Amino acid sequence: MSSLTIYWILFAVIAIASWIVSASVESKFKKYSKEGLPFSGKDIAEKMLHDHGITDVQVTCIDGELTDHYNPSTKTVNLSEDVYNGSNVAAAAVAAHECGHAVQHQMAYAPLKMRSALVPVVSFSSKWMTWILLIGMLTLEVFPTLLLIGIALFATTTLFSFITLPVEVDASRRAVNWLQEAGITNCETTEMASDALHSAAYTYVVAALSSLATLVYYILIFMGGNRR
Repeated sequence: MSSLTIYWILFAVIAIASWIVSASVESKFKKYSKEGLPFSGKDIAEKMLHDHGITDVQVTCIDGELTDHYNPSTKTVNLSEDVYNGSNVAAAAVAAHECGHAVQHQMAYAPLKMRSALVPVVSFSSKWMTWILLIGMLTLEVFPTLLLIGIALFATTTLFSFITLPVEVDASRRAVNWLQEAGITNCETTEMASDALHSAAYTYVVAALSSLATLVYYILIFMGGNRR
């Protein structure tokens, strides 16, 4: 069995795993959005920031679903409408998770600093790597260096995916611990919040593995072209 065949089998497995994880995340968040709490996502985010002494971060409402994120450059916790206004376990988990990133920023959490430093590089790589990889594969026998440049650019996005893993896991850990310590959730609802965030974390694991598999694929093409 050739290396490329093994890659395609691996890629198919990852694609199936991605579908399963996405379906699981959607199902769990839908389930836990029915578990009511007396606080909205906005209330929870503002309280978590306050409890950690963070006074220069604003909580805002944005359009879309699953668009929730923390922006360190503008110092804003941006929550989708369902999370911002939602008074349920799912909304609480997401709001606290995004505030977990704000806490990381305040504490200069090393993996977050590394990820933030890579953002401009990844932005540049994402803009050009597809074209460079495509042209590099078409001209591999004539100008192999071009494909190697494309591989290097893609490698930065793969590195970014793997650095993201500890950042997301740590934010979820901070979120769950704070929700329980602050009395927002009890033993039962804390488990629900933890379950929802753990399921969401697997999406980052699958994304990182998918990126790694694709990187290996391009490397195999480069190595195969150089043997000719």
